[in-house]
This record gives sequence, C-alpha cells and structure tokens, in this order.
Amino acid sequence: MKLALVHDWLNQIGGAEDVLEHLVRYYPDAPIFTSMYAPDLMPDACREWPIHTSWMNRLPGIHTHHQRYLPLYPLAWGGMNLSAYDVVLSNKSGFCHGLRTGPETLHICYCLAPTRYIWDLENYLAREDFGRSVRLASRLVAALFRRWDYRAAQRVDHFIAISTEIQQRIQRYYHRESTIIYPPVEAAERFAPIDQPGEYFLALSRLVPYKRIDLAVQACTALDLPLVVGGKGRDLERLRSMAGPTVEFLGYVPDEDLPDLFARCRAFIFPGLEDFGIVPVQAQAAGRPVIAFRGGGSLDTVIPGQTGMFFVEQTVESLKQALLTFDESVYDPATIRAHALRFDSALFKRALTDTVAQTWETFTPGQAGRAE
Repeated sequence: MKLALVHDWLNQIGGAEDVLEHLVRYYPDAPIFTSMYAPDLMPDACREWPIHTSWMNRLPGIHTHHQRYLPLYPLAWGGMNLSAYDVVLSNKSGFCHGLRTGPETLHICYCLAPTRYIWDLENYLAREDFGRSVRLASRLVAALFRRWDYRAAQRVDHFIAISTEIQQRIQRYYHRESTIIYPPVEAAERFAPIDQPGEYFLALSRLVPYKRIDLAVQACTALDLPLVVGGKGRDLERLRSMAGPTVEFLGYVPDEDLPDLFARCRAFIFPGLEDFGIVPVQAQAAGRPVIAFRGGGSLDTVIPGQTGMFFVEQTVESLKQALLTFDESVYDPATIRAHALRFDSALFKRALTDTVAQTWETFTPGQAGRAE
C-alpha cells in the first residue's frame, strides 16, 4: 500500500513528535506532510525525512510563534489533498485530520487529542497569559472552528485513541467510535530499577503553566521536602520565585541522563492533567511509584496502591496531603516495572501496524458515510 504520514507541525519536541518518530521507523518510505517545519528547532534526524510542508511554512515568524496563525490552519489543511495515497495515517492533536482524501483512500487518525484549542478553550485560556482582546477573539473563532473540526472528523475512516480519556472525548465531540492503542514508551531497554533509590522527589516536564509543576514546587517547599525539577520553558522564572531551598532546577535533561534520574528518585510527581503522559510510565519502568493528579491519562497508567497514588484536586493542599501519606515501602519496584512494560514501544509497533494492515484489508473504497 502507498502510505503517507501526516503531522500537525514540526517546530517543537514533545510526545506527539515521539510518536511520529516511531511511525517513521515503521514506514520509512512514507512521505510526511505537515503545516510547517523548522529544521533548526528539531532533531538532526528529521533532516533525513521526506518532509512536505503547506504554504503556511512561508509565513513570517511561524516557526517560533505558530499559535498566532491559529485561524489559518483549517484553511491550509482543508486545501491539502492526499487522494493519491492508498492510506493516510495522521498523527493529530490539532487540525491535520482535516486534510482531503478521495473515496479510494483510507484515512486512519491516531488521535492524540481532539483539537484542544477549540473544544477545551476556557481551560486553555486560563492556563496561559492572554490579553482580553485575544480571549474574546479566541472565543469567536473557536465557535466557528468547532463546526469545521466536527465535519473534518467525519471524513476520517478510523480513529485510534491514545487513552480512555481521549476515546471519551472523541465520542463526546466527534460522535465517533475509536480503538485504544497506548503511545510508545521506550520502557524495556532504557529503564531499570536500582537497589537503593535516592531521597528526592522528581518532576520532569516542559515548564509551561498548564503542566502544573507549580503544585509540586509549592507543596515540597511547604513540607521542606527535596524536589528535583527537570526541564525548561517559559515558566521557569515563575517557578524559581516560589521555590524554597529544597527545590533544585536542572534545566534541560539529556536523554542519556534520564534512566539514572528516574531510578534514583523516591517518587515521581505528575501534577498535570494530560491526555496520556509518557514520563510517568518511564518512571514506573525504572521501578519508581508515581504521585499523580487523578484524571486524564494517569487513570490508565497508574494503579493506586500498586504503582503509585492519586491526589484528587489540582491544589497545593491536595498534593501536600498525598505527600504526607506517601510510603514508598509499600511499593515493589518489580511490580511497578512489570506494569510499565504494558506500554512498551514493541507492543505499540505490533498493535499499530497490525491495525493499519487489517483496516486496509477490510477497507471498501468508495464507501458511503463520509461528510464533505
């Protein structure tokens, strides 16, 4: 089959790009279509990929401020036609599922999230520092885009969700069924427990407001608990300003340093509401329990009492209570690691490629039911 990969944008490195990297390994000959590509901001390996961009790639400043061009994404993707391919596999969190395909093309969407900028707008606006005029304009645009996004979702032939949370959102917003295939985590080969973990709690993330690392910083400061924070982002200075002497900021952590950093922590703190969350699975692969906010993908990846514990509200007090009652002696590193291996990349590869092949085998070209 002639297959094309589709990705929203290539100007940042995160979970979506981790998934894309795996898809490229599975389908090395497939071209990659994206709205824009900033080679200086992406790993060098991307320069070997057959990347095709939309006209948006020529817009001034888009590589570093792509959010400003939000109203143009539906126009760009809606004008992209990939009907020359047998199968289109879109890796979507934004608008790329809105591309056009003909009746002979199978469109499978690996849905990282329904477009959160429009379906979860109020929470998104609350997390970021936007002015009043931007907020008003965003609400007006979002109302229009919800209709476009819904219609675009009806043109997808098969949805795959990354978690139970995303499966429920696909049903709620798009009225579509989906199967679940958890994202790939390099668990088996990269991470392993050690005999004597350290005494620090660990938080590792892009340092942006919605990740809620501030909860971990404030809770550990108040309780005088050692916390190590890894990652960089625009929220760094704000987090430093609220941190006490027990909080250490590492900045960017190279991939090769992650296994030891995870294995030596007392527990990993995951305070954000995430669609899935690869990092807490990595911590569990290293045998360490996770203290997570009870919601989103954590409901799929953390087993209370076996691989970690939940705190029930995204507040400092709720996290403090969890930290005060946390007892690492009740957790068995081998049990925690065994659970994490359920999300290993080898299982993802098998599930994803089998699903693509089987869906293609049973696909009926020209089938009715697509919205135009």
